[in-house]
Amino acid sequence: MTDTPETKHATLRWLDGMRFEGGEPGGPQVVVDADNATAPGPMLQLLLAAASCAGADVVSILKKMQVGLESLEVRMDGTRRAEHPKRYTAIHYTWTIKGTGLDEAKARRAIDLSMEKYCSVLHSLAPDIATSYDLRLG
Repeated sequence: MTDTPETKHATLRWLDGMRFEGGEPGGPQVVVDADNATAPGPMLQLLLAAASCAGADVVSILKKMQVGLESLEVRMDGTRRAEHPKRYTAIHYTWTIKGTGLDEAKARRAIDLSMEKYCSVLHSLAPDIATSYDLRLG
């Protein structure tokens, strides 16, 4: 079986000020506010995309490990350049996970698999962005 390329489609429309709304045509829409006043701005949305992508991986992997997940929270700290383009140079995740049958080895294995192999968003970013994480078991 060979992989076939998948093409995603999105549409973004300007609302007012620095606010935009977008998503897949005909699908759910999100608001992006470049001023971070009424919704997360583009750079925060990027962190949220990376966290939710990795989070979905970790949830799926822990389920396969027979962990009864009770809670999962990911804090992300993105370090940006001072000059333009003010892109991320480092992203640090702080994972807080609680569940029955969960231990540090399982949690770290799930996170490592996501960050090293599965997270499409993280792997779509520039390869020179330093990524790291801390783990707290609840």
